[in-house]
Amino acid sequence: MTDARYDIVVIGGGPGGYVAAIRAAQMGSTVACIESRGSLGGTCLNVGCIPSKALLQSSELFAEAQHGLAAHGINATRVALDLGKMLARKDKVVEDLTKGIAFLLKKNKIERLEGVGSITAPGKVTVTGPNGKTELTAKAIIVATGSEVASLPGVDIDEQRIVSSTGALSLSAVPKKMIVVGGGYIGLEMGSVWSRLGADVTVVEYLDRIVPGMDGEVAKHLQRVLTKQGLTFRLGSKVTKAKSSKSGVTLTVAPSGGGEAEDLSADVVLVSIGRKPFTDGLGLEGLGVKRDAHGFIDIDQTYKTSVDGIYAIGDVIRGPMLAHKASEDGVACVEMLHGRHAMVDYGKVPGVVYTTPEVATVGRNEEDLKKDGVAYNVGKFPFLAVSRAKVSGATDGFIKILADAKTDAVLGVHIIGPDAGTLIHEAVLCMEFGGSAEDIAATCHAHPTLSEGMKEAALAVAGHAIHI
Repeated sequence: MTDARYDIVVIGGGPGGYVAAIRAAQMGSTVACIESRGSLGGTCLNVGCIPSKALLQSSELFAEAQHGLAAHGINATRVALDLGKMLARKDKVVEDLTKGIAFLLKKNKIERLEGVGSITAPGKVTVTGPNGKTELTAKAIIVATGSEVASLPGVDIDEQRIVSSTGALSLSAVPKKMIVVGGGYIGLEMGSVWSRLGADVTVVEYLDRIVPGMDGEVAKHLQRVLTKQGLTFRLGSKVTKAKSSKSGVTLTVAPSGGGEAEDLSADVVLVSIGRKPFTDGLGLEGLGVKRDAHGFIDIDQTYKTSVDGIYAIGDVIRGPMLAHKASEDGVACVEMLHGRHAMVDYGKVPGVVYTTPEVATVGRNEEDLKKDGVAYNVGKFPFLAVSRAKVSGATDGFIKILADAKTDAVLGVHIIGPDAGTLIHEAVLCMEFGGSAEDIAATCHAHPTLSEGMKEAALAVAGHAIHI
């Protein structure tokens, strides 16, 4: 057992933890970063955001080669899938990026420790790893251990027939039939991947709609598009039991509001009902670190927990469970530890669903505004009328801007269409600076670009859209 002293010890090497560690080192602190995986990057980089996007990209190209190239005068015959090579490419992308993070930690002189970290007392961390135990002393400890897959009673994940998002990234063959339990971001993305590669995909969702919390009009449009692409939806349905065998899985499904159950069969079932904070083995209970009923760690405005010297960021605290939010938490927490003013406005954190078309959102939706009695104006513009979208053959969807009826301040922006995940950031920046729909409308946008749709939607708030 060895001992080491640091200014800051970060437990977790994901997008919250490693970013916090790097920012702390940049500000002059001595830093150690503990990660239980053999590679850095957390769930996002190893078994989440990055590998899923690699497969989404590959499957989109496969579908385009099969069905989309002919319209461009390109005749691609005998298009075949090499799933092994596709998965290998995904793994190589992950490997390259995790090595990149390791380099960044080394560059910033951050001590990287492989193992499980537990807090034995304020300022004290024990790391249990391949080479035994190491005792660390720190002025501040940041918990950035992320989240894990939420389980479903009666459904045991074996990562073979019944898989989580992790298992869905590495299936050895394209299933003939796949059932996705959960109509949220992850389920729709992974369902889209395997549908494009040839699986018959059914999405079972407990609520009467997909992507809960998203603008209702956008959610309905997304469901229509995905239905056209071949996905089947069973909304208002709950899974009560799953039985796995060598030949497949039998799911027992019943109406959420009560009614007769029925059995559905599939080769593979993906359980994707959400995630929960991962805090096992940290020793929080013994230290008296307070958590809420859902397991999230309570913090104040400086990310400090109920115990002095212990801080928490990312998925283990309340707020959007998103990688970029965790990174912003990490930077803000560290900057405040160094005496600077910092904050993260969770009302302006963008969310993206990487289906085809993409969906991106920031701020308030219409349902929430109506519920709160907020007077607002709507500006909407379809991609069908955007020249660049027409040229690209990606005209499905629209941009919708919600602006305060009195001040014209942008309250929310919701996009379904090509490259929505990139387009949304103009809206995020506008909202961060308290901008109005008129500000976007008065800004010159290059032609021909998809961004022109944002300008037109902003013009439409006042009824002045030009190209429709």
